[in-house]
Amino acid sequence: MGLLTSDAAGVYVISVTPFAPDGAIDWESLDRVTDFYLEAGADGLTILGMMGEAPKLTQAEAREVAARVIARAGEVPVVVGVSAPGLAAISELSAAVMDMGAAGVMIAPPGGLATDGQVVGYYANAAEAAGQGVPVVLQDFPLSTKVQISDAALGRIVETVPQIVMLKHEDWPGLSKISAVRAAEAEGRRRISILCGNGGLFLPEEMARGADGAMTGFGFPEMMVDVVRLMRAGEVDRAQDIFDAYLPLVRYEQQPGVGLAVRKHVLASRGIIASPAVRKPGAPADAAVRAEVDRMIARQTARLAELG
Repeated sequence: MGLLTSDAAGVYVISVTPFAPDGAIDWESLDRVTDFYLEAGADGLTILGMMGEAPKLTQAEAREVAARVIARAGEVPVVVGVSAPGLAAISELSAAVMDMGAAGVMIAPPGGLATDGQVVGYYANAAEAAGQGVPVVLQDFPLSTKVQISDAALGRIVETVPQIVMLKHEDWPGLSKISAVRAAEAEGRRRISILCGNGGLFLPEEMARGADGAMTGFGFPEMMVDVVRLMRAGEVDRAQDIFDAYLPLVRYEQQPGVGLAVRKHVLASRGIIASPAVRKPGAPADAAVRAEVDRMIARQTARLAELG
């Protein structure tokens, strides 16, 4: 597969990491979920992200997961999350996955960066740690990292760190940030790809603002594929109708602390992964949550049937 570029577009699904009930990695389910994302129309995959439970994996496990998915994906680009508190860990994992054939790496800022200068300096150091010429996705997710990346800081990073080829946009509210990036590009700043997260919660609006697609997870990735395709084709109303049918579940899955358990319950219910297990200290969805999700899926199915 080739390296990630600033022209990347479409849907790069954030993959879950399937576990058995005892917490061991379920390799067969990892193969199935990889195949499922590709069959759903994903243009790329992103692994070892926050919703992939990367912080709960050992370095050895992370390398094994990366090797398995990259090999399974074939020519489809795979981005690997390498975020870590220290640069040495970023350097080690980046070198390993790029040797395996990864298309690029994704890096979120560590907590404690309080000024624009610190944020800009960090990404210069992180890109160097990732390795010369390695494409880097900047994950802007302040709800989780607690690091605010201003429009000005983002602009300085784009201008001074050429390895940054993509913004994984997860600021909230953050639609204005997409507009600001595209406006700066119209005035001559180099272009970067923008793929959006937050479970696709604002996907139609993000696409309308100039995003190139989505880099996030959802129990029904085919929705994101359809919405991105239709928005890019100018079929806005059809895209919105499809999105609206899934919106209750998209919203429900965005609950902090339970969203991953919901996503894994959906994937297990669809027969994609064998168990909805979340590695400890996480916990699976309880009976009430499962019943609510199942009801939403039933209503979603009926609404999609009406849309035809």
